[in-house]
Amino acid sequence: MTADGRLLRGDRTRTAVLDRALLLATTDGLEGLSLGQLAEALGISKSGLFAHWRSKESLQLAVIDHARRQWIEEVIQPALAAPRGVRRLWRVHRLRLAFYEAGRLPGGCFFANANFEFNVRPGAVRDRLGAQLADWMAFLTGLAAEAVAAGDLRPEADPTATAYLIESLGVCAVMQAPVLGPDVYQHARDALLAHLRSLATDPTTLTELT
Repeated sequence: MTADGRLLRGDRTRTAVLDRALLLATTDGLEGLSLGQLAEALGISKSGLFAHWRSKESLQLAVIDHARRQWIEEVIQPALAAPRGVRRLWRVHRLRLAFYEAGRLPGGCFFANANFEFNVRPGAVRDRLGAQLADWMAFLTGLAAEAVAAGDLRPEADPTATAYLIESLGVCAVMQAPVLGPDVYQHARDALLAHLRSLATDPTTLTELT
């Protein structure tokens, strides 16, 4: 077996390759990602990668799915450990911003970047990104609806509008941070905390560290 074959053998190594591809995609763009670029970054032959991803598009789709798994592990699953209701909604926002602040991805947010990049490019990649965005917005809307149903937020609180606000604050913060500095993350936290408290049946339920 060649060195390339040993490198690419098994799920663990495939994950390592996709980790690197995800990092490169956030700085060079998902369209700029190529098997040749990835092989060069990893110091292996392009043919070794070609055995796993037969085309640039298949690699792009794999990176999207890998980013989704990372998002679930780093943001969604920890948020679901919070009590159902407004505290869970607040926690997902805090975890999302913390993920950005930690610099886990050098280009900020994979999904924000990729959605801007592929919004006007029909095809399988845009469709996969669109499905991910729809699922994410449905998740946020569902959390907001649960907070209303639990009595944490007043009945007039609109779950769809709340989800849109959360998404807007997150995207705005991660896009502005490289230019305006990390203080924008605190602004995004403060803005949502104030909004949720204005809608909460008991504003004391929420603190900055809830």
